[in-house]
Amino acid sequence: MQEQKQEDRTVLETIIDRRQFTLASAMAILSGVAITITSACGGGSGYSPSSPSAPTPAPPVGTSDKTAVIGSNHGHAGTITAAQLTAAGALSLDIRGSADHPHTVELTAADITTVAASRRVNKESSTDDGHSHSVTFN
Repeated sequence: MQEQKQEDRTVLETIIDRRQFTLASAMAILSGVAITITSACGGGSGYSPSSPSAPTPAPPVGTSDKTAVIGSNHGHAGTITAAQLTAAGALSLDIRGSADHPHTVELTAADITTVAASRRVNKESSTDDGHSHSVTFN
């Protein structure tokens, strides 16, 4: 009988842990947290494992949406929302807008923090439909 009570208690603790995990997972998803996996290879990222990067400051309180200026534009639009800026995670931004084809812009967490601080970030979009665009946030 004593063993059964101990086993029941262990099962109950496992269920509580699962519930807590599920709740924490849901909260992370709803808060806009992004988990990204990056590679140190591939051209142009400027990443070097031997060069430490300085910590980036948190975005200012009251951050508002930031709209992109898109070069050679024909209907594309891109906005980083205030929530995305506050979350300060990496972001793959869809800039399709009213164009008949997609483009995406890959922004690192450091890029998001820079944009949130109202400093310029310029990125090249993905190449789709035979071309890409220069995308700038100020």
